[in-house]
Amino acid sequence: MGSHPPIPTRVVLLAGPSGSGKSSFAARSGLPVLCLDDFYKEGTDPSLPQVAGTSDIDWDSPLSWDADVALAAIAELCRTGRTRVPVYDIATSARVGEESLDIERTPLFIAEGIFAADIVERCRDLGVLADAICLRGRPATTFRRRLLRDLREGRKSVPFLLRRGWRLMRAERSIVARQTALGAHPCGKEEALGRLAAAAAGRCVKARAAA
Repeated sequence: MGSHPPIPTRVVLLAGPSGSGKSSFAARSGLPVLCLDDFYKEGTDPSLPQVAGTSDIDWDSPLSWDADVALAAIAELCRTGRTRVPVYDIATSARVGEESLDIERTPLFIAEGIFAADIVERCRDLGVLADAICLRGRPATTFRRRLLRDLREGRKSVPFLLRRGWRLMRAERSIVARQTALGAHPCGKEEALGRLAAAAAGRCVKARAAA
C-alpha cells in the first residue's frame, strides 16, 4: 500500500464586532483555536492610534494589532502544526509571556478576533484559507454582551468601557460592512456552524474575494 500525502492544514478566520460571540463560538466548535487578540501591540508602542478628539487608544483600529506576526503564526500552524504565541493581558495592555500552541496536524483550525477579516486576502494568497466568517447579531445584544464581559474581566476602566461601548454600538453595522468587504461572510451562529462543518468535510464554501 502506498503512503497517502498529508492532509494540508487550513484556517477558518472568524471575525465579527467585539462582543459578537466569537470566542465562545470558537470554543464550542471543537476545533483548535488561535486567539488573534493576543497579537495586540503593547500599550507603550508609539504607533498605537488614538480615537479622534480624545486621548483614548483606539483598540478597535487594525493599527493597534500586529497583523504580520499573527499571519506568520497562522502560516506556521498550517505548515508544521505548532507555533509560539504571545500571552496578552488586555487589562495592562501588555504581553506577559509566551506559550506553545500545538494543533497536532489537525486539518482545520479557527483563528478568531476582531481583526481576522483584515488578513483574509493574505491567507488566501498563502493558500491556507478554508473560509472567512463574520459573526453578526443585534447591536444592542452585542453591546450588552461586550460590556458585561469587559466589566467581569476588568479589561479597562469603567468610563473607558462605556465610551467604547456606545461608540461601537453606533458603528456596528459599518464594522460588519467593512469586514464583509474584506472577504468575510456575514452570518449568524447557525449558518456559521454549517460553514464550519462544510470546511471540516473539505467542502469549503469559498470566502468572497474582497472588492
